Amino acid sequence: MMIKVRRAKALGAYRLTVEFSDDTIGERDFSFIKDESGPMLEPLKDPAYFQRVFVEDGALTWPNGYDWDPIALHDDMKEAGELRPVGDAAE
Repeated sequence: MMIKVRRAKALGAYRLTVEFSDDTIGERDFSFIKDESGPMLEPLKDPAYFQRVFVEDGALTWPNGYDWDPIALHDDMKEAGELRPVGDAAE
């Protein structure tokens, strides 16, 4: 099954709520991005820029064209216990 991001909502700083096409949702802290390097990642180190995230073609995307692989993100969040079914009371 192809996993895509349906929605993303910035929660402040480097935190996002991400909803996937398999009817799961969760929160993810991306603050680790501050320690990464590369020209496409540099703008994302600014929390205001990071919060400009949107969904394009099923992936988290930023205005500079950087996108995040939705399957890898889903797998990482699942492994970390960060996903729950959409509609759970914790939402």
